[in-house]
Amino acid sequence: MAYIVPSLRETLEDRELYTRSSLSDVTCRQCQAQVMVRKNSEHHTSIQWTREAVETCAVFSDLDQREDGRPVHSACPQLVASIEYAVSEGMVTVGAGVDPAGLDRDRRADD
Repeated sequence: MAYIVPSLRETLEDRELYTRSSLSDVTCRQCQAQVMVRKNSEHHTSIQWTREAVETCAVFSDLDQREDGRPVHSACPQLVASIEYAVSEGMVTVGAGVDPAGLDRDRRADD
């Protein structure tokens, strides 16, 4: 399978913005899998999994053993609880997400 590698500066900046910007490390309190998390709002959570985290997650391991495999968009309830704990303890800030249009930057410039 061919993989398209971004080459335009704007495309590289978008990739950085949407996959790495404003992410916080969160460790699952159950299995110790470490992921990167951004809470854009109370209802929108972005999670970046590494191969190591997927292999460490006990829930994903169990789901992978199913005959039909693990559903692509399945969530780990222990990780969700760990993220909620991190938010409640101030380790992850809600609303510290991306600002693709630069609106926050423009507002600060006007001050």
